[in-house]
Amino acid sequence: MALEMISLKSQREIEAMRRAGRITAQARALAGSMIKPGVTTHEIDTAVRRFIESHGAKPSFLGYAGFPGSACISVNEEVIHGIPGPRKLKEGDIVSVDVGAFIGGFHGDCAATYACGEISPEAQKLIDVTQQSFWEGIKLARKGFRVSDIGHAVQEYVEANGFSVVRDFVGHGVGAKLHEPPEVRNFGPAGHGPRLLPGMTLAVEPMVCAGDWQVKVLSDKWTTVSLDGSLTAHYENSILITDGEPEILTVTEDGAYV
Repeated sequence: MALEMISLKSQREIEAMRRAGRITAQARALAGSMIKPGVTTHEIDTAVRRFIESHGAKPSFLGYAGFPGSACISVNEEVIHGIPGPRKLKEGDIVSVDVGAFIGGFHGDCAATYACGEISPEAQKLIDVTQQSFWEGIKLARKGFRVSDIGHAVQEYVEANGFSVVRDFVGHGVGAKLHEPPEVRNFGPAGHGPRLLPGMTLAVEPMVCAGDWQVKVLSDKWTTVSLDGSLTAHYENSILITDGEPEILTVTEDGAYV
């Protein structure tokens, strides 16, 4: 995308995004704390909505392109966009929660994958690698690097650990709109795309499969699953490009990222 289409945030806008990011991160943490055997995804979604609204914000996802929930809650082979409902979580599940909050004209957007009780070593490794791939990627989220440098680092780390990166869905700019330019892919060669500049705000979100990277969207038009039925994980934060290290915007008041 052309650089002029990418929004560079002012100091006032950055502070508004920090506020939205804190609420979003706290909603993610609340959801994570609720993931236990017997809890329904609807119960988690309801708690997320009430929390966000209690802070004067609106759930970014509720009604977005018709999405019926306040959080995307995706279990096991579901990569993203799982619709909350009566499903009860079971021991051994891994559960991805993606949330957004809109306040003061700006969005926060973040996700994480959590263990439901005791999980397999493979599942734990998948969660850990997915989260670490985000941190590997944002080592290059610095002024002067290119957008594709982030995704290249994510892909290298994920594949070095025996997993694969989803190609059909990508990260994105975030700000006054939930999805803004540029696309932030989790794969591909380095050295391409717009150069990163201070004031850019990006949602970096590795989506990782234990097996093959191919996915399909189910008949509900939202829930996206691994084509081979393998386990999947998702991790995301909204970040700010600065003159130095990137700043994580979706962080709780006590400094937590999950």
